[in-house]
Amino acid sequence: MNWDWEKLQEKRQRQSGPIPGPDLGDFNEKVKQFKQMNLPGWRIIVLVAVVLWLGSGIYLVQPDEVGVVKRFGAYNRTTDPGPHYRLPYPFEAVLTPQVTKIQRIEVGYRSSSAVTGSTGAQVRQVPEESLMLTGDENIVDVQFTVQFLIDNAQDYLFKVANQDKTVKDAAEATMREVIGYNKIDAALTDDKLTIQNDTRELLQRILDSYTSGIRVVAVQLQDVHPPRQVIDAFKDVASAKEDKSRFINEAEAYENDLIPRTRGEAASILNQAQAYKESKILQASGDSDRFLFVLEEYRKAQDITKKRIYLETMEEIMSRPEVEKIIISTDSMQRVFPYLPLQRSGKASVTGQGKEGGVN
Repeated sequence: MNWDWEKLQEKRQRQSGPIPGPDLGDFNEKVKQFKQMNLPGWRIIVLVAVVLWLGSGIYLVQPDEVGVVKRFGAYNRTTDPGPHYRLPYPFEAVLTPQVTKIQRIEVGYRSSSAVTGSTGAQVRQVPEESLMLTGDENIVDVQFTVQFLIDNAQDYLFKVANQDKTVKDAAEATMREVIGYNKIDAALTDDKLTIQNDTRELLQRILDSYTSGIRVVAVQLQDVHPPRQVIDAFKDVASAKEDKSRFINEAEAYENDLIPRTRGEAASILNQAQAYKESKILQASGDSDRFLFVLEEYRKAQDITKKRIYLETMEEIMSRPEVEKIIISTDSMQRVFPYLPLQRSGKASVTGQGKEGGVN
């Protein structure tokens, strides 16, 4: 408040008596000296303060960010990367969320950096988030992560409060629903990819219904296992299933090897039998034709043909080197006892007589 000291003095003089109070004589003198000071210097100070206050409205948006300007706390506009200007405080304020950074939410566990000098990370289990019920009424411990980024900065900042907790709660509820209509074998073995994709799609629909401005990039199952109290029994069951699959694969491999080989052997046997059949038929046909030819010649000259057949047969027999031959004349046969070595093993014997006799 500015005081007009001259008017104050005149007012005091008009009064009937002195006004009790402090002695302002020295103070009035100082005020007069202050009035005589160079006032333009103070104006420069005020001007510099105003310029600094106006300059505080300049802000820079990084390449991976967008600028969201608030006017009196309400959304006003969105700015692209680069330098921009806003009205100074308290009229406008700016938020610069990173829209290209992929953020990560952990559900069922919490990982933290290990102590200095060690490798890896320390993991803390959160069973109240990870224990879930499957469609076949089994309990399974599911630990997973959700990766997301900001798709609409305005919705992300103004439509949802506590965005990370919202994503975590929605992800947990979504995973419980997906696990709830799947059996435990699907979660533990060969259907994890389907569970991840179903969870991501359902979570995106939920976040879109919130108008959260969030786009879910991926849902990744980190560790899925039965509760620790029964994990040994589940391992035995899994080992038995693996053994079953291995035995089935070995049996199928044996079948695939044995059936073609057996078919080949059967075809070979059939071909050999067919060839044997054809050869026997041809041989029998040839023998029959030869017999008929000999019979025809025999009928033309029976004695000569009989003699010729006899000689040819004896020629064939005598020409065999493994046949032992003993020739005895008719006279000798009449004087000696014809004891012959008939019991010699491995050799055939032929007994013959001389000119007068025949061959027996």
